Amino acid sequence: MRFDDAVARLQRLPDPLPAPPAALDPRLEASAGTAPRDGIPGHREAAVLVLLYPGPDGEAWTVLTARPSGDLRHAGEVSFPGGAVEPGDESMAATALREAREEVGIEPSQCGLRVLGELGTVDVRVSGFRLHPVLAVAERRPSLARDAWEVSAILEVPVRHFAAGAPIEDVEEDRGGWHLRYGAYPVADYRIWGATARVLGQLGAVLGRETD
Repeated sequence: MRFDDAVARLQRLPDPLPAPPAALDPRLEASAGTAPRDGIPGHREAAVLVLLYPGPDGEAWTVLTARPSGDLRHAGEVSFPGGAVEPGDESMAATALREAREEVGIEPSQCGLRVLGELGTVDVRVSGFRLHPVLAVAERRPSLARDAWEVSAILEVPVRHFAAGAPIEDVEEDRGGWHLRYGAYPVADYRIWGATARVLGQLGAVLGRETD
């Protein structure tokens, strides 16, 4: 999708927001010899930055991060820049922008960033977070520099990979005592699944809806 067309479609978000593709929903079965685990009780608020900007070909692109492997939360997964709300944050947008600056060096003034609103909140039961996707557009590509502690790679991806009808792979694996099946967007050598995929799927649904 062309960046200018994407911006025009995002100026007024629909209410209610469309649902992401059902194929992304996880399907869980307890692995042999293990008991099902509940999610972490309660929740914390978190925000991520869903930033669209013009790629070199005039398409709408977005920026994602691959997390380092190891003991960090969400190790090895692909996600948006973002993190937990901190006491000094005045809004979800403030959290998302602060985290994006810390993780990948995004400076709003450098790229002409403008916040448009929020996509649907995602309840991430396994980690106890309630995720607020802050939607923004930038006039030009942001200068990016990763924080090596939190980010192993920065991914710049055309949003057409997440448009309605885009390929979704069915994946099976064992995670934390569960045999898990889920839908994932294949991008280069990565599979994007879980909360990040649901946000991207909803973004694709918003961009693909019929407009007046």
